Amino acid sequence: MKRWKQTGKEIYGYVLSVLVFLCVLALFVTGIMSFSKKADARGADTLRDAIRRASVQCYAIEGRYPPSVDYLEENYGILIDRDKYDVFYSGFASNFMPDITVNLHE
Repeated sequence: MKRWKQTGKEIYGYVLSVLVFLCVLALFVTGIMSFSKKADARGADTLRDAIRRASVQCYAIEGRYPPSVDYLEENYGILIDRDKYDVFYSGFASNFMPDITVNLHE
């Protein structure tokens, strides 16, 4: 009766296969995480631009910039994911364009 006996080459082949698989998996996960960060950053830019456009639209319709982001949410349909983004909106006066900053929530 012949028993299965693994040689050093076979064990080396198995270990090498597992290591290559783990390296490919690590590269895949790293790529996904990088893509996710870029998408989140682009989402923050898109949100900032949407708030800016809504502010200008408010100025064109009402003759003044909105007093807060909440006003834009209530009256101009801006949707903000507060769990994902921090929005800083500071208006100096109703006739000056407000400073709008959108950061990823950490």
